[in-house]
Amino acid sequence: MFRITWEQNGEVVFKVSGRMDVETVGDLTGLFTSEAKGRRIVLDLLELTLVDQEAVRFLLGCEEDGIELLNCPTYIREWITRERRRG
Repeated sequence: MFRITWEQNGEVVFKVSGRMDVETVGDLTGLFTSEAKGRRIVLDLLELTLVDQEAVRFLLGCEEDGIELLNCPTYIREWITRERRRG
């Protein structure tokens, strides 16, 4: 599930909850294009409970593209770090 909020400073914050998988990644990619419109993007992952390999690779790519991962759960952060090291 997604919730989109716009912050006063012009950031677009996508709040992701539940499970993130390949379908979710596709949905988010589309939302980035249609909703961000040049604004800085933040992904709030506080309520994210489960991810798959595709989601981790997507989140790694998001960080590399300058998207902030806010409230990233520890196990997801560790998985992203391992993927980054694999390079």
